[in-house]
Amino acid sequence: MPDGLRSVEEHLDAILGEIEPLADFAQPLIDALDLVCTEEIVAPIRLPRFDNSAMDGYAVRAEDVATAAEESPVKMRVVGEIGAGQGNRLSPGGARALPEGTAVKIMTGAPMPRNADCVIPYEWTDRGVDQVWIAQSAHRGQHVRYAGEDVALGDLLIEPGTQLGPRQLGLLASVGRNAVRVRPRPRVLIVSTGSELRDPGAELAPDSIYDGNSYLLAAAARRAGCVPSRAGALPDDPTSFLAGLAAKVGSADVVVTSGGISMGDYDVVKEALGGDDEVWFGGVAMQPGKPQGFGHLRVGADERRVPFFALPGNPVSAYLSFEIFVRPALRRMMGIAPESRQPITARITHDVRSPYGRRQFLRGTLTDAGGHRSVAEVVPVGGSGSHLVGDLSASDCVIVVPEREMEIAAGSMVSVIRLDD
Repeated sequence: MPDGLRSVEEHLDAILGEIEPLADFAQPLIDALDLVCTEEIVAPIRLPRFDNSAMDGYAVRAEDVATAAEESPVKMRVVGEIGAGQGNRLSPGGARALPEGTAVKIMTGAPMPRNADCVIPYEWTDRGVDQVWIAQSAHRGQHVRYAGEDVALGDLLIEPGTQLGPRQLGLLASVGRNAVRVRPRPRVLIVSTGSELRDPGAELAPDSIYDGNSYLLAAAARRAGCVPSRAGALPDDPTSFLAGLAAKVGSADVVVTSGGISMGDYDVVKEALGGDDEVWFGGVAMQPGKPQGFGHLRVGADERRVPFFALPGNPVSAYLSFEIFVRPALRRMMGIAPESRQPITARITHDVRSPYGRRQFLRGTLTDAGGHRSVAEVVPVGGSGSHLVGDLSASDCVIVVPEREMEIAAGSMVSVIRLDD
């Protein structure tokens, strides 16, 4: 790489080489959504647990209704009624087995009485109470859900490494699990730097601006499945920065700062931590996002090592740096693969230029293939400036221009990374 810069891959590899998955623990099911299971789960019960009706109707023996037809319905005595959750008992006398030649009214999900082997839907009957006329025959097993036909006792339900979605959580609840071991969501502390920054809603001085970065990065962390917190903006003073960071870091699993790592006189993060052997500051051959920092902070009396990302201050640089470097690290901490967003190929609609020796990430909007298009198309959005947050908001992807490409003509196939999940 020119000028002693790291390549994008070298920097990402250096980061991931220092990141370990978070320790797992049991969490309630609803809190485990989108997290990665770390245990093998087998079925402790059958699904369904017992033979039950798939319809509202009458439980009968198939041989007792074998001759039933519209022109010659079969008349049967109704000896009871079973609703879901009301037990497998018939009346009179509380008998559990269905007497020969009789029927029992049964509701969907209710347990089948012994001897009954099929269910006649209401639609095939006159819906009688004491006696019922049945106008259609049924075969053995019709409208019956048999115990274990969905899940057998001991079936493997969830393998370690499975990311748990609504369907998996529903299955676990259905077999009686109320908690599951997973890797937790990283707690991410977001810190902006700059004495000029004010919270949205505050009054601005002539030389101040609103702190958009902390909201941008906190939202990106939440979109990645983490638990973000904002420390607010810390001033351009090393002592105040370190004191503010120490006061806010608490139990954070990751710290992300934006700003203060370039070559200026007030680059507070670099000035405050540049002498720390556990934090690297340098350049990555990319545009935007050349200045980067990564390492570990020592936190608390036990000097717990917390991964630390120092991102550039311009909003586009900060956001793309988060997507390219921080998000994969967070996913590794959660045990989620793939860690990086997977590129797709699209046809670019306009000419673009790029500086030699830098991998450029241009904002764009992507139109998927369809209609008259056999491949997806991508339209460049705005300029290449790292301050153009309006253009960033209007984009849904970045166009990746390789380091040795200086010009790409309209109609060429390019690599594109989606920014929305």
